[in-house]
Amino acid sequence: MRNQEPTVFVVDDDEGARASLRALVRSMGIRVETFPSAETFLEEFDPESPGCLVTDVRMLGMSGIELQEKLAADGIKIPVIIITAHAETPLTVRAVKSGAVTVLEKPCRDYELYDAIRDALAQDVQVRKQSAEHEAFLSRIASLSAQERQVLDLMVEGLANKVIARRMDVSVRTVENRRQRIFEKTGTDSLAELIRMFVETKASEQPSEGSG
Repeated sequence: MRNQEPTVFVVDDDEGARASLRALVRSMGIRVETFPSAETFLEEFDPESPGCLVTDVRMLGMSGIELQEKLAADGIKIPVIIITAHAETPLTVRAVKSGAVTVLEKPCRDYELYDAIRDALAQDVQVRKQSAEHEAFLSRIASLSAQERQVLDLMVEGLANKVIARRMDVSVRTVENRRQRIFEKTGTDSLAELIRMFVETKASEQPSEGSG
């Protein structure tokens, strides 16, 4: 059964560093799992598990940055905290561009890691909530009839009822009725809310940068 408790996943090939991070996270009252390599983490990690990832940059085998980029390419949106003893600017830029919550330079102070982990876990909650909302909205969109979906697409384009009616060769009253059913089926109360949800959901379906 999948664990639903937020977990901090620590990936570092330094046993001492893993032990130190494990102790810190446990002192925060948060569940923690540690892995000696990115490869081991990828073998055991369930993408549906809530939490965040803390990883060192330089490790034997796959680096922390490569792990981060692999997760992003696979569409896994777990927040990532990068820790490095070599915080060169190009490395930091690469990590941030790939979506890292933050990049911390060793030796990290406990409060820096504490704050970064709290921020990452809060971000994970928000992302998962938004993802659930988008999934629900997609399900409601799927319940629309072909004619209602056509009206929706034209509404999103910003066309007025009269224009939609001419485009579809139907009466304005027919368009109004279909609009009303669209609002009811999608659970939205206004055109602005409907368009926002539609655009956000479509954007969430697009592959992230660098995923190709």
